[in-house]
Amino acid sequence: MLKRFISLCCGLLLLPCSLAAAANQGVLVFGDSLSAGFGIRVRESWPALLEQRLKREAPGYTLTNASISGETTAGGRARLDAALKQFKPSVVILALGANDGLRGLPAKSLNDNLAYMIKLAKQHRARVLLIGMRLPPNYGPKYTEAFEAAFRDLAEREKIALLPFLLEPIALDSNAYQADGLHPTAAAQPLILDHVWSALRPLLAREVKVKVKVKVKK
Repeated sequence: MLKRFISLCCGLLLLPCSLAAAANQGVLVFGDSLSAGFGIRVRESWPALLEQRLKREAPGYTLTNASISGETTAGGRARLDAALKQFKPSVVILALGANDGLRGLPAKSLNDNLAYMIKLAKQHRARVLLIGMRLPPNYGPKYTEAFEAAFRDLAEREKIALLPFLLEPIALDSNAYQADGLHPTAAAQPLILDHVWSALRPLLAREVKVKVKVKVKK
């Protein structure tokens, strides 16, 4: 019997995967104590909860939390390149700046450091979600306005995603904070997670194109 192989090219098959087909992609959380789980169990922090959500809703993604309590944008700038090379993320959640503001560091240095990190992440072909912060009014209107504008202006100029205020869901709830009045409680972390997820989800892959070649044996 004559045997022959017929190669049939089926073209591009579009596979909807609702985030699931993004195999071996990583999300890097790069922040300070607000992202490092200060004062609570690490497994209760919003990045740890995000890791669990990714496993359920975007199983092709892994999460690395490289946040350090007390970190400033200058400290983040010094260590981001090594983190990008080590973890090779496809998405970077940049959540630094709160300590710059609390210490009254110049808004220009905040802007310059964040801009450097955004450009560096882009050079590593990572998508960036910039998470902003706000300061209490006792820092004065001139400084607080310049501080908040830095996040907004950078996101617009660099054409990246922006979540204007990490603590927006709990900002007015005094019961959502630990005794220091700065760090959220464990009970507040799911609210922060949902807030971050609303901005992160659009950055995750929704579908992939797979080229399929079928061989038929007769």
